[in-house]
Amino acid sequence: MRKTMKLVWAVLLMFGLMVTVVACGNNTAEQENGAAEETVYKVGTEPTFQPFEYKDLETDEIVGFDIDLIKAIAEEGGFKVEIQSLGFDALIPAVQSGTIDIVASGMTIDEERSKQVDFTQPYINAGLALAVAKSNETIKSEEDLEGATVAVQIGTTGAMKANELKEQGIVEKVLTYDTIDVLMAELTKGTVDAVINDAAVTESFIKSGHDDIKIVGEQMNTEQYGFAVAKGNTELLQRLNDGLQKVMASGKYEQLLAKYDLPANARP
Repeated sequence: MRKTMKLVWAVLLMFGLMVTVVACGNNTAEQENGAAEETVYKVGTEPTFQPFEYKDLETDEIVGFDIDLIKAIAEEGGFKVEIQSLGFDALIPAVQSGTIDIVASGMTIDEERSKQVDFTQPYINAGLALAVAKSNETIKSEEDLEGATVAVQIGTTGAMKANELKEQGIVEKVLTYDTIDVLMAELTKGTVDAVINDAAVTESFIKSGHDDIKIVGEQMNTEQYGFAVAKGNTELLQRLNDGLQKVMASGKYEQLLAKYDLPANARP
């Protein structure tokens, strides 16, 4: 009888252990599935382009319209983004090499860049403006730039426009700088006669306490910005486009325009 009972208890014990092992195995699988990390994409930006991307003076965090927008797209798409600061002229090489996955840096969609990267659908309308010192009464439009020295940011459409004017024999000299704050400082010091730069960025710079600068003439062109990914990365491009459409349909896009004091007609 004892032997029989011992055998019964042994069988029950083994059965119990098997149940426990199976249960533990299932829990582990669930934990592993639950702990699976979201995809993280590295986003490159040049943070001196307020209000699109710039550093918060109190927190040193990179903020701005583009940054909030790419984060909203990531939330809609179920992925995360990691923001990295790079020089503007380094952004396309970085995405081509895989150092970053996405460019979010007020980058104008144009034919030359489209040969190097793939752009999302446009996320904002933009254009170039001509800025001079407030005391300057000579330059009132681009027609008045004859013999002038013009400052631009490296690799931008502002630089392209200035060089076009130089080739036409209008502008005398084009000086290139790495960041907006430096070229604006050169303008206020009188090193250059004018700056050609994004209109919204120039307006934001003036509003931030630099009322010794003014915009003159009409907007010099019309352009659109897009997020950029490596050529052929169709999966990421689709995720960004899908997320952008959802953000623009949700009302969040208009909230961001208002937050950064951008006009309603900036929406593409």
